[in-house]
Amino acid sequence: MEDIELQQLWKSYDERLQEQLVFNRKNASDITKMKVKSTLSAMRPIKIFTLLLGILWVLFLDVLLINLFPVGNFFFLISFGFISLVNKIAVGIYAYQLILISVVNINSPVISTQKKIAGLVSSTLWVTRILMLQLPFWITGFMSLAWVINGNILYWSIQGALTALFAGLAVWLFINIRYENREKRWFKFLFGSYEWTPIMKAQEMLGQIKEYEEAN
Repeated sequence: MEDIELQQLWKSYDERLQEQLVFNRKNASDITKMKVKSTLSAMRPIKIFTLLLGILWVLFLDVLLINLFPVGNFFFLISFGFISLVNKIAVGIYAYQLILISVVNINSPVISTQKKIAGLVSSTLWVTRILMLQLPFWITGFMSLAWVINGNILYWSIQGALTALFAGLAVWLFINIRYENREKRWFKFLFGSYEWTPIMKAQEMLGQIKEYEEAN
């Protein structure tokens, strides 16, 4: 009789322990979800600031191009026209990222939120890669036809070296700015901590939530 009572008592204790574990996991999952939302929301101000700054910069470039079009030289118009185009694309990507951050719902399935985070990661990489393409055009934009025609060896040496350097750097960055290189020092220096780190934290926390849900 005592053995039966002892078994029942042990079974009851085990059931309560399991219930407590499930409850703790659920609480941990809910808290982590709120942290994910808070981490992403904290990115909104810098995204809004960058977006507004980008819009003002694009407007300035377009006004400059329009006003100088009648007198502007070929190199200036082509170079700064490309710079303006690249920044317009960047503005569009930042607007897309703000929408992604706004539609994140902590009560949605983890896989749905993971897709949105993946969209933030991918778009952050792409906007940086695209912006790097403008580097050599900051050098060619200040060339003039007179300099091209009358330039001496010294001019062409400096101009050619700078253009080749910035073009090579732009191509290298465009190729190497990838998720696989995220732990490299130059990558961390380039991205800083305001935009990239919160995304990585949110991604890591989503993995924890998935583990909690699978354990339940």
